[in-house]
Amino acid sequence: MKPGKQGFARLVNATSCSLKGIRSAWTNEAAFRQEVAMVAILLPFSFLLAQDAAQWLLLVLPLLLILIVELFNSAIESVVDRIGPERHDLSGRAKDMGSAAVLFCIAMIVLSWGTIAWQNYATR
Repeated sequence: MKPGKQGFARLVNATSCSLKGIRSAWTNEAAFRQEVAMVAILLPFSFLLAQDAAQWLLLVLPLLLILIVELFNSAIESVVDRIGPERHDLSGRAKDMGSAAVLFCIAMIVLSWGTIAWQNYATR
């Protein structure tokens, strides 16, 4: 077993590290701030658009997922940048793949919001 904090102290420490990561992303990543703004705008509309709990989850979960994926993307970029400033094919690939993951999340948001909006309002 890995030495370190256990029990409640570990939970407190892990929460502190998580909040530090969120603050770091907010401070250093414009894309993260833009996605938080998008979530803040769309979240209230989710209550108006959804007709039941299942639809609401299909609207909100992709919004949370884009924040998660952006945090992973930013972490990948930070690690790659830490290795060195020189261009390398593998570094470029890692950054491009992280960016592609964000793009798929954006597509998921557009598809879920568009489909539910179409189902609830355009087909009446």
